[in-house]
Amino acid sequence: MDIRLRAEEAERRFLSPYACLSSMSRGRVRPEEECTVRTAFQRDRDRIIHSKSFRRLKYKTQVFTIPEGDHYRTRLTHTLEVAQIARTVARALRLNEDLTEAIALGHDLGHTPFGHAGEEALNEVFEQGFKHNEQSLRVVDILEGRKGLNLTWEVRDGILNHTGPVRPATLEGQIVKIADRVAYINHDIDDAIRGGVLAAEQLPEECLDVLGREHRERINTMVLDLIYTNINEPSEIKMSPVVQAATDRLREFLFRHVYIGSEAKREESKARHVVQRLFRYFKDNPHALPGEYLERARAGDVSRAACDYIAGMTDRFAIRVYQKLFLPLPWVD
Repeated sequence: MDIRLRAEEAERRFLSPYACLSSMSRGRVRPEEECTVRTAFQRDRDRIIHSKSFRRLKYKTQVFTIPEGDHYRTRLTHTLEVAQIARTVARALRLNEDLTEAIALGHDLGHTPFGHAGEEALNEVFEQGFKHNEQSLRVVDILEGRKGLNLTWEVRDGILNHTGPVRPATLEGQIVKIADRVAYINHDIDDAIRGGVLAAEQLPEECLDVLGREHRERINTMVLDLIYTNINEPSEIKMSPVVQAATDRLREFLFRHVYIGSEAKREESKARHVVQRLFRYFKDNPHALPGEYLERARAGDVSRAACDYIAGMTDRFAIRVYQKLFLPLPWVD
């Protein structure tokens, strides 16, 4: 028996009957020979980690646009925090930790430069509309490695539905959907306090009474609540009503005080301008697109190629391209 088969047998023996087993995956778009060592979901996780799109998350905005400081979250550190939270819950519930981790690591691969400001900017100018979860799926299906990563159906479903109204088909995907919110609510509070946008005393008392007054206390409360609410026969991953209400209230507070109109967002209008100006330029000048994007433009959809190129940019690369295209270069005698 090879190593993969032993791992699959261990899943059948150890995991909950509600877990998604790798041996029962609905498969890949393009059939492949199985690995002798890794399960299907472990291979998916590894493909995501080794992708260029994953590495670029290091230089993409989470909330603070181009923060000056080493301790603010980026899209990469956010992704790692989501993965850690989701894996903890999945392990406690005896669900498939490998599937959970693969979805968590891939969920934001399609995010634009400058965070949600970039996403909104592209959505306004790209005729087909733009959503980062749909772009994340497009990255793993088509863009990464020229032919995509050919991930399993379950990982693709979790990536696509980690946000929005559709519930992921697997409990593992549902864990990631909630872990994403748990992570960003708590680390955005932490970053906002660090940046002087919020004071700890401003946080709503009724939420702190339920969730805790310190960063780690709030995460611990939410994670334990997820575990103990779903420990027996989970048909849908959810929080308890009390913790869910406090979490929603805290999220609403962040929208009012951090996500919309705060000092932290003062540069967003400039970021939106950069994204939209770049899109219009490459749409009008497809010959300026690099390599594979130029090939896609020549195949017929220039707007889609321009959108893919810009969505894949890091913050600093987008600014560098903008400077090169639209700002005068210094004259040296």
